[in-house]
Amino acid sequence: MERFLRRVAVIGGVRIPFCRSNTFYADLSNLDMMTGALNALVDNYNLKGLHIDEVVGGAVVTHSKDFNLTREAVLGTRLAASTPGITMMQACGTSLQGALGSAAKIASGEIDCAIAVGSDTTSDAPIVISKKLAQRLTKMSLQKSTLDKFKVFRGFSPAELIPKPPSVAEPRTGLSMGEHAELMAQVWDITRADQDAFALESHIKAAEAYRSGYMDDLVVPFSGVFRDNNIREDATLEKLASLKTAFEKSAHGTLTAANSTPLTDGAAAVLLASEDWAAKRGLPVLAYLTYSQAAANDFVGGDGLLMAPTIAVSRMLDRAGLKLQDFDLYEIHEAFAAQVLATLKAWEDPAYCKERLGKAEPLGTIDRAKLNVRGSSIAVGHPFAATGARIVANMAKLLSQEGGRGLISICTAGGMGVAAIMETKDAAELSQAA
Repeated sequence: MERFLRRVAVIGGVRIPFCRSNTFYADLSNLDMMTGALNALVDNYNLKGLHIDEVVGGAVVTHSKDFNLTREAVLGTRLAASTPGITMMQACGTSLQGALGSAAKIASGEIDCAIAVGSDTTSDAPIVISKKLAQRLTKMSLQKSTLDKFKVFRGFSPAELIPKPPSVAEPRTGLSMGEHAELMAQVWDITRADQDAFALESHIKAAEAYRSGYMDDLVVPFSGVFRDNNIREDATLEKLASLKTAFEKSAHGTLTAANSTPLTDGAAAVLLASEDWAAKRGLPVLAYLTYSQAAANDFVGGDGLLMAPTIAVSRMLDRAGLKLQDFDLYEIHEAFAAQVLATLKAWEDPAYCKERLGKAEPLGTIDRAKLNVRGSSIAVGHPFAATGARIVANMAKLLSQEGGRGLISICTAGGMGVAAIMETKDAAELSQAA
């Protein structure tokens, strides 16, 4: 039987407002927020009672009880109970990777529709007890008599009660993501002034997106919150320059709380489908997912923790037969201003492109006027697993309004990167014809 790949339609997405950690969502869990985002998607696209072939996503910071997080969230929504929920995680690329996996199944005909979702909270981070105390408690549960239970605690030390908070360091290096970004800033000579200017631009664009009404159908009220609470409409370069550095305290430090993403709570979801499924339900297609790529680098060996997207994008462009300049819009996740600026410099650098990307010529420069045109993570926040779904939904809306082709790039912990290309129907057809 001959089979053909189908177009993968992005119908649209929605998210709850993103909030700085330990603020408005301090008492909520990943399950609460993921369920909220999914129900908002159900309402926006009239999915109540419908069977969706799969809902895929997860969270980065989770409790052990969240082993089946996505399915539990589905069961808390107004979707049909027959809808499978698949929990997966690839750090900050989680919901984008979830979308890409489902997109491949839609393209092959295995499924007709899917939702990619992500949620994260650092307000509800798991606090782990010491391994020795955990072993004692486990052993105690196996004892039958009270005396034997007490015997388990022979030699007990109060130090065993000290909790172990979640680590923000990379296990292989012992350095935090911010410390790694500082190293990248030094390697690529990214100045504090350039980082602050980039961060300010993100806040200005995001504030305008709200003022213009652009965000009205992308962000839905949740738990009494109506908009992201990290956007600083009153930010100025002078205010940003006055902040102390956050990771490197010496004169070499350049990263601050303002030019880095804050710890954030939130959730986002995006609906994908075949064209036939969308047409049967009267749902317009905003854009199409056409290419994707994941990559990883040797960050332990010095490649740069957040530089893997340079590799993913390069390989994806080769497969698509496109140049870096062949895009009308670029959405590069802003983990740090330094990371975005280092990525752009790397693509322009002949030595990096030859040695790391295997290119005879550099990928070149992009038009910065096309980059993150409605603001991005520095301004709106970054709930790790939710960012991919936020960006896909935003890119789909932008393309539906402006047409053309968009490139998505997301860096992740562990020296990984995920990239994708989205296009309107006309742009996709032109690509196929070429």
